[in-house]
Amino acid sequence: MTADTTTAPGRIPALNWQDARRCTIQLRYSDLDAMGHINNARYAEYLEVARMDLSAALGIRDVDDLSVLARLELDYVGELRLGQEVVIESLVERVGRTSWVVVSRFVADGLPCAFARSVQVSVDEQHAPRALPPEFAQRVASVRVRP
Repeated sequence: MTADTTTAPGRIPALNWQDARRCTIQLRYSDLDAMGHINNARYAEYLEVARMDLSAALGIRDVDDLSVLARLELDYVGELRLGQEVVIESLVERVGRTSWVVVSRFVADGLPCAFARSVQVSVDEQHAPRALPPEFAQRVASVRVRP
């Protein structure tokens, strides 16, 4: 892959990204791998930062959503390199009874270069699944995926 890679058709869905929560990621020299691009494992860390930013922006506190990451999918279509401006855009794809799904895309210097989907499961103090608060779906409505 090269830094000017464009996205492959269908690999990053055409969603209402204009409604997404945007989180700027600061790339660090220590994030590089031997090939000189950002190590693939760092993407998961960046997504965690973006999910925390999304929750804070929506006023979701730990008591509202004590959750664990149950699933993470990443589709890499371009590379990240030190010095690029990287933004993660996140939308809530689905809210279930005990879980919620966030879709995110990595945008580097204005070009989408990766897509992610994560499933968070709300848990209680014993880490057993518990129902999300009744107002949870309403709280995330501003960043929901729309048809």
